[in-house]
Amino acid sequence: MLNALILTSVLATGALLLWPRLSRAPSWRATVTPLASIIGSGFLVLGPILAANYGALAPLVMALLCLAAWSFGAAIRFNIACRAEGTRGDAETRLETVASWALSFAYVISVCYYLNLFGAFGMRLTPWHGETGARLLTSAMLLTILAVGWLRGFSALERMEQVSVGLKLAIIAGLLAGLAWYFVDRAAAGALLRNPVTISGAGAVTLAFGLIVTVQGFETSRYLGNSYDAATRIRSMRLAQGLSTAIYMAYIALVAYVFAPGTVALSETAIIDLMGLVAPILPLLLTAAALAAQFSAAVADTGGAGGLIEELTRGRVPVRMAYAFLVGTGLALTWTLDVFEIISWASRAFALYYAIQCAIAAAGAHRRGLMGKAAWFAALTTLGLAITLFGAPVE
Repeated sequence: MLNALILTSVLATGALLLWPRLSRAPSWRATVTPLASIIGSGFLVLGPILAANYGALAPLVMALLCLAAWSFGAAIRFNIACRAEGTRGDAETRLETVASWALSFAYVISVCYYLNLFGAFGMRLTPWHGETGARLLTSAMLLTILAVGWLRGFSALERMEQVSVGLKLAIIAGLLAGLAWYFVDRAAAGALLRNPVTISGAGAVTLAFGLIVTVQGFETSRYLGNSYDAATRIRSMRLAQGLSTAIYMAYIALVAYVFAPGTVALSETAIIDLMGLVAPILPLLLTAAALAAQFSAAVADTGGAGGLIEELTRGRVPVRMAYAFLVGTGLALTWTLDVFEIISWASRAFALYYAIQCAIAAAGAHRRGLMGKAAWFAALTTLGLAITLFGAPVE
């Protein structure tokens, strides 16, 4: 019965996403890119991490992460509007170049993050699901991406993005349907749990800082200017962040109160074991979604990083050499850090980018005499820098 409900939800959501009237609508197409980025990798790791560390307060922490993301997104939306007006000060222009360098660096780490999750999930249901097997698969995928990018470019692989986005969103709908059924069943039996918080003080704050990358992705609307006007990109970012917040809040609320502490060991693939307790079909569906989503995201960010580095160096570093640098860095991180440490470093890299974008917004608001907004964006700049300096990995 439950497996049938999950499959029905997956198929119904997939059919809706393929409905021509929706899939061809410009506003939806502009929304899909940031939406897919925001609820990509984070969805796979956030539930077990928040539940294990923050217990019954996990939904509150999730809400704070989404609020931080919305606030950083507001700064980027302000910058999109200012760029559309065509009037920017010298400080804003210089900071934009610095932001682009920060984003290219963040992309390098995020590719490693995506492919390490790919390796972990790819090996999870095989006899070789240890750390070494996952790292070997990650390394093979990094080298594959380098070979394809170096020899042929990513045009063929980029066609995977639309398919993987639809697959991921459809499977997430099935996951939420299964979790909702399980939650209601536990509630009816009076078996909902109020799990204890296992982390406190500065550690609780710095761990949350280290998870900001899991709600990252909304900034992609900033770079769709060749396809959509400023008003469409601003609306699409708001819609993507609103939908992703609703999905994340429902997900965490359903996970936080039904699994006792220690039900499964905390790892990057703990969601597979947890969902196996809900329905036998969910581990297979989640693995398929993880592999498709992580590979397409890695391809997208590799292309983005290579293009940015070539542009910022005015061609002195060709895109192929940028790909080689990215893959070399990815291999080094893969074999020296665990996945949770890579997540923390990716969070800090994106937080630096957000801090610079907030500084640009503060300068733009000050130049326009919008002192209240300037002060708010300056405060967000400070928050972004604090996350950059103090974000901590899961222990």
